[in-house]
Amino acid sequence: MPPKPDDEEVAPPQRPPSPPIYTTFGVRGVHVPNFSAFNPRDYRFTGPHRMNHVAWNCDGKRLAAVGIDKVTRIWNPDKSMDVHKSQSFTGGHSEAVDYISWNPTHPDLFVTSSSTERKLVFWDARQSRNIQQVALKSYPMQTNYSPDGRTVLYNTSGHQLYFVEYGPGKDSVKESWATRDTPQMVASTAMFNHAGDGLVLTHHAEHQIRVVDYPSMSVNETTALAAHVGGCVAVALDPRGRYLASGGHDSIVNMFDLTDWICARTITSCEYEIKALSFSFDGEYLAIASSGNYVDICATETSEPLHRVPSPASAQTVAWHPNRYVIAYCGQTKHIEPTPTTPAVQSVPVVSLFGLLE
Repeated sequence: MPPKPDDEEVAPPQRPPSPPIYTTFGVRGVHVPNFSAFNPRDYRFTGPHRMNHVAWNCDGKRLAAVGIDKVTRIWNPDKSMDVHKSQSFTGGHSEAVDYISWNPTHPDLFVTSSSTERKLVFWDARQSRNIQQVALKSYPMQTNYSPDGRTVLYNTSGHQLYFVEYGPGKDSVKESWATRDTPQMVASTAMFNHAGDGLVLTHHAEHQIRVVDYPSMSVNETTALAAHVGGCVAVALDPRGRYLASGGHDSIVNMFDLTDWICARTITSCEYEIKALSFSFDGEYLAIASSGNYVDICATETSEPLHRVPSPASAQTVAWHPNRYVIAYCGQTKHIEPTPTTPAVQSVPVVSLFGLLE
């Protein structure tokens, strides 16, 4: 993998061979947004605190961001992305916040995780105080809700997979979140399928993607997918249920057909390791965040690169809006040491939007 230069210029992605005619937008009657007409909107914050993750809620009216400053910020992008006009949720964490996930069944409910504190915090955006804190024995990193919003899986910094569930307690009929005993599973990333009866697991040092039945946690051996040479670090499910996208250290994105469980096509336009993947709400487009200072948007059915969005920093994550052609991503700009002729430039956290906001 080529070293990343300090003054990297964003090069246009290489185009793959022409796809079969029946997969093209014109034949299928799909109108492609003019992505080149949009400009990225970068919102910089004061201070050196990196933003770790951004996520849209289920109705797309709120965008949340978390980072190492211990604060969860929520905006309504239709009104303003000014940091001073965001809702700030504090008091739940005393250390860095690693991840945020919105409940897919309720636009106000979300969970945040902190691996340093070893806990999950559940929130309701309609009130400033958190609903519940769940202390853990492990170090939670990423989280993912089940489709019914009553289970949250989390993978740890030690690449283990665990669950918390919402239900009545042992000594009370009142429902709350509690840890669930499950067989120990190894995973660097994990997510529920759309039906909630299966999990997709990856590991940063394994070339295979594993599919596990839920809640039995039995491994489905017929759907083990050889995906990447240097380990798989990102996955995303097409909202139509047609494809599973995976990204790895090898800078390649594979698109697996979920009917035949085969690799239907490969996207090779990225030059750096993949960090995050996200499908658009209609499944037609895939956004790819990598270690490069850009986000690629590619066509799902053809793997054709459609647009490369320049970014002021390498994006830690990327997320499509649930019903618009808008992506959100975040990162941190580079610190530039002073020279005899130029002053030092401090690194700052950035949250960015790109696409048709109106």
